[in-house]
Amino acid sequence: MKEELQFEESLKQRLEFICEFSKITPTFINGSIKKIENTNLSYIELHRVVIKDKTFLVFNYSNDVYMSNLSQKIKL
Repeated sequence: MKEELQFEESLKQRLEFICEFSKITPTFINGSIKKIENTNLSYIELHRVVIKDKTFLVFNYSNDVYMSNLSQKIKL
């Protein structure tokens, strides 16, 4: 079972503002919660922002942005 998560509006606005300043159009992909059937386990897929063929991962209610994976962190 998959439940889609919505981008936090203020986070999306901050990212759009940064991209607008740089004259770049971002693509926003909502994250989701995937529940593994017959277990009590869930998997959270982060929100993704694609900018110039680079994928950034973001959490709602956080100022951290990750490049491609969780090991390269950037502060907003």
